[in-house]
Amino acid sequence: MSTIPPDDAASGAADANQLVAERRDKLAALRRRGVAFPNDFKPRHHAADLHHRHGQVPNDELEPQALAVSVAGRMMLKRVMGKACFATLQDVTGRIQLYVTQDEVGPEVLADFKHWDLGDIVGCEGLLFRTRTGELSIRATTVRLLTKSLRPLPDKFHGMTDQEQKYRQRYVDLMMDEAARARFVARSKAIASIRSHMVEHGFLEVETPMLHPIPGGANAKPFVTHHNALDQSMYLRIAPELYLKRLLVGGFERVFEINRSFRNEGISVRHNPEFTMMEFYAAYWTHHDLMDFTEGLLRQAARAATGSASLHYAGRPVHLDQPFARLTVRDALVAHAGLSAAEAADAALIHARLKALGEEPPAHWSLAELQFGLFEAVVEAQLWQPTFIIDYPVEVSPLARASDADPSVTERFELFVTGREMANGFSELNDAEDQAARFLAQAQAKEAGDEEAMHYDADFIRALEYGMPPAGGCGVGIDRLVMLLTDSPSIRDVLLFPALKREA
Repeated sequence: MSTIPPDDAASGAADANQLVAERRDKLAALRRRGVAFPNDFKPRHHAADLHHRHGQVPNDELEPQALAVSVAGRMMLKRVMGKACFATLQDVTGRIQLYVTQDEVGPEVLADFKHWDLGDIVGCEGLLFRTRTGELSIRATTVRLLTKSLRPLPDKFHGMTDQEQKYRQRYVDLMMDEAARARFVARSKAIASIRSHMVEHGFLEVETPMLHPIPGGANAKPFVTHHNALDQSMYLRIAPELYLKRLLVGGFERVFEINRSFRNEGISVRHNPEFTMMEFYAAYWTHHDLMDFTEGLLRQAARAATGSASLHYAGRPVHLDQPFARLTVRDALVAHAGLSAAEAADAALIHARLKALGEEPPAHWSLAELQFGLFEAVVEAQLWQPTFIIDYPVEVSPLARASDADPSVTERFELFVTGREMANGFSELNDAEDQAARFLAQAQAKEAGDEEAMHYDADFIRALEYGMPPAGGCGVGIDRLVMLLTDSPSIRDVLLFPALKREA
């Protein structure tokens, strides 16, 4: 919510409206002159490149070279001094100063330039030089107004201080906040690194449907819509898993998809109803292969996005550059919940511990389910350094292969970093009859009122009946990974346009 007092807010709105009206008048004058919104200026240089190439060259060497440059961007600062003006132009790479004089551009252009506003998009051609203070600048020979900005920028010293406004008007946030731009550059680098890493290791990138006739692949509440031409209900994808595994049945041995998925659940600093994850599946891999690969994948993404796999988050170190720990659910209870090995195997004791925490575990829960419930309640938030938790109970892993050594648990892992789940993977269940039985149990749970339980997917069972090779699959939460890489406290900080309640 805004912190501006009501009277000040009303006054500010009136002032802003007046500024907008003045800018509209300037645009009307441009239209009358027939020069509004030209699209024939082609910048040849970027600010950061110019600074990189010429930023350290002394002016007595730089100016005699008469280096002609051409840039375009948004005018962020302007200082008028009689027959000369200084202005700061911002492009996608950074900022550079312009020096506009009457001698170079003529009195009419300078007079026009003095009336241009902060936020206007400007094109400039000129020669590089250094000012007396040593700042690399462009002595303008041509300067043109390319786009008239009708709304004033936020205060140059404070920027946007209302966090919701930053999310709602991300375009302004990106104009004003270099750190915001850097976050999304880091996000792009991380995703590009992930894609490259997958392809380099023999994975085929694929695209699967976002509209599903049956929601599946995760325990989650879907968004429901209706397809008019087919006259049937459809569901926005909650996960691509079942389609990707159909491709393993079809003969592709390694596939991945960087995908948007949707879950009709709560919004928090960790959750957005629309989110990005990367899922990958490899024939003849186990959950151990997946953990090894995922560890290397995240380490590489961190280096690509930040330059290092040794990070800091919320003021604490995070060591992606060191081997990730691996603990069973039971081991994690001993290490982080203050239980002995014997106590971690005592169903009655764990049940009592959960009740003491205000939880009410169902009477039918098995020991494995009780252990998992206590893990979620007590341990998960403590796992700061990268930790794989393995041996999840069958009851909470309807798509994972059961362990041959202990059929009550599955060959599944979740990766936790900074107390948050970052990845989820398992050796895939490829027994069609076992999968059908688990789907049936999920369907019965849904009939009993569990909105997040899975549907029975008969076509997926049919696919498994043709035979799917032994395989492993994993999903990596891209948004949470970027939160870690950019030291961002909220998932909204790493989504260009997060879900927000409609403006009143």
